[in-house]
Amino acid sequence: MTQRERREFLIRYLFQEKPEYKDIELPCSDDEQKYLFRSLVNVRPPVPASEEFIRVQNEYLAEENRSRGITDIADLSPLVGDLYLWRGDITTLKVDAIVNAANSGMTGCWHPNHSCIDNCIHTFAGIQLRAVCADIMQKQGHEEPTGQAKITPAFNLPSKYVIHTVGPIVGEKLTQADCDLLASCYKSCLNLAKEKGCQSIAFCCISTGVFRFPADRAAEIAVETVQEWKNQTGDKIKVVFNVFSEKDEIIYRRVLNERN
Repeated sequence: MTQRERREFLIRYLFQEKPEYKDIELPCSDDEQKYLFRSLVNVRPPVPASEEFIRVQNEYLAEENRSRGITDIADLSPLVGDLYLWRGDITTLKVDAIVNAANSGMTGCWHPNHSCIDNCIHTFAGIQLRAVCADIMQKQGHEEPTGQAKITPAFNLPSKYVIHTVGPIVGEKLTQADCDLLASCYKSCLNLAKEKGCQSIAFCCISTGVFRFPADRAAEIAVETVQEWKNQTGDKIKVVFNVFSEKDEIIYRRVLNERN
């Protein structure tokens, strides 16, 4: 099957799952088809799919991920010691574990084509990720507390694992409790990575988006917490601070240089 044939098969399968989709027409352009496919996946509940769907989806996502370009940590140079700074799409980074800034429901972003990292990770990992997250949460029986984390396979992403953590939501004023909870996110993720024997991990800028944590302070907490954890444990895990904007790159570069 060509990539277009795979995508059209997947869209038609998703159409058939919901009677309310029966009047939706399959777009002609590749971009419109990609937009529709992602939308359908984003709102799909964690229910089983056929083996054929999973096989075709995996083939489709593998090619999509390759076409977007994969960056291997082996090809990067550390900024300081075992600490790296990299600007780009975390879903294209080949490390042992990437960190997802999740919400307390832990089953991904349900808003079609939303630009958040939670949406991107679930989109390019495949429907298996939402299913395994839903199973974890059903067994847990309650929402994920802020500052804690869960680890899952990464499925179709180039990383081995995804570590999902819930960062603090800042109110009118940043509090010490917010800062402590953000530090807890980093420590929880590092502990899980250590348990799995990970040799590398990539952190996104937890809580600095819609959760409103000030970027400068968040970067200081991230770097400080990681360095303290590495000093206390003696672990040699390589840590990538992943940023998406030039502004955040400047912030992290300053913080890392100031602390070393």
